[in-house]
Amino acid sequence: MKYEQPVGKPFSKQYSSANIYFSLSFFSSSINANTFLSPLCSCQELGTSLNILKQEMKSICGLVVLFFVMLPHAAAYDPLDPTGNITIKWDVVSWTADGYVASVTMSNFQMYRSIVSPGWTLGWQWAKKEVIWSMVGAQTTEQGDCSKFKGNVPHCCLRKPVVVDLLPGVPYNQQFSNCCKAGVVSAWGQDPSSSVSAFQVSVGVAGTSNKTVKLPMNFTLLGPGLGYTCGPAKVVPSTVYLTADHRRKTQALMTWNVTCTYSQFLAAKNPKCCVSFSSFYNQSITPCPKCACGCQNKSNCVVSDSKQAHKKGINTPRKDNAPLLQCTHHMCPIRVHWHVKLNYKDYWRVKIAVTNFNFRMNYTQWTLVAQHPNLNAVTQVFSFDYKPLVPYEAINDTGMFYGMKFYNDLLMEAGPQGNVQSEVLLRKNKDTFTFKHGWAFPRKVYFNGDECLLPPPDAYPFLPNSAKVNSITISTMVVSALLFLFIIS
Repeated sequence: MKYEQPVGKPFSKQYSSANIYFSLSFFSSSINANTFLSPLCSCQELGTSLNILKQEMKSICGLVVLFFVMLPHAAAYDPLDPTGNITIKWDVVSWTADGYVASVTMSNFQMYRSIVSPGWTLGWQWAKKEVIWSMVGAQTTEQGDCSKFKGNVPHCCLRKPVVVDLLPGVPYNQQFSNCCKAGVVSAWGQDPSSSVSAFQVSVGVAGTSNKTVKLPMNFTLLGPGLGYTCGPAKVVPSTVYLTADHRRKTQALMTWNVTCTYSQFLAAKNPKCCVSFSSFYNQSITPCPKCACGCQNKSNCVVSDSKQAHKKGINTPRKDNAPLLQCTHHMCPIRVHWHVKLNYKDYWRVKIAVTNFNFRMNYTQWTLVAQHPNLNAVTQVFSFDYKPLVPYEAINDTGMFYGMKFYNDLLMEAGPQGNVQSEVLLRKNKDTFTFKHGWAFPRKVYFNGDECLLPPPDAYPFLPNSAKVNSITISTMVVSALLFLFIIS
């Protein structure tokens, strides 16, 4: 299935420390110190200098304030997926006696960040005193106080409703297109057909025309945890629909969009995964850094071979999604291991293994993103599906690995089955290929859209010194020859 990557506006210009440094430099150069030190300076010159100083200080303070105001928004920018976002579209399809019926579509335009179980949770605040009469394909978590209504009772009367997807297998009269997947939404780059979730909502005590409708505000999105920030609802051109025979076009009565972006800094203060390295040319293994994901769960972790690890119900998730981790030195739920396995004349081979250390979490439709300069020459991926990611047309150094459907697209909980692995064959670029200085290892690794912590560069498996190898080999040959001559003499 062919698809086009969504086109988004490039990230707005940021004020960096370079801008502030430039302002400080300009300030220092614009004020002549001799003006203050010279005893011959006039009061007029001193006043002029003080005015310049005052104006420069205002400019510097303004830049500093703007820098810190824009810093949280900068965290939501992903250089490997610059246009990635989740767009929530409201299409008013009909007016009712006291409101409207809207089709709400949530499209995940992120290339490698999916929404995994237990799924998305969407919230907003009504602008007036609207209520939800009914919903199809989703439901609110609470009804609220609807005691003032006689006869028909609304589905929800809360000023701030919270909506979740329905579970698979609900009756047909409660289903809507692209609904009822328990809130699980695939990444756009992994499976565009499953990257959409939708439901229908009937809103009452609201406006009944384009001029009287008030847009909902203060949208929130959990996917399933924290990390998403949603902007305000904006009216856009109405969505156009094609009839089944593709001979007639219809359109929504009114449409507005809400855009949500993800920031790993908002999601968690610590990384959620780590990376370890090994190679065929070095016997040592570079493990994940100690407490790579924080050691706050060290006190209640489970030893892999203990009786608790085989206790019944250990894999049952909790309502607060609190993890139960296997005891490790890194204390990460996920570890990605990159092993440089073989070296051929024109190719080299890497083995990638992903291990789950969380007893209460399995990962459906997981994704693994790696950045390496030789990913522009991937020849074969044996047990994963692979797709190159090219956010910038001139650079092809990033790729996404994900599980084959119905084979290994589900990463099981911690235990003997809690891992997936594959080998990757890459063609050498003779101008750049080397095993020196850790070149064979990735620059960045992401699991399910979160960047993993890599070991420090000085801990990477190093290539043995060729001079020492040659001297040892020559010494061995000399001793063998002398021993052979002694035996035959």
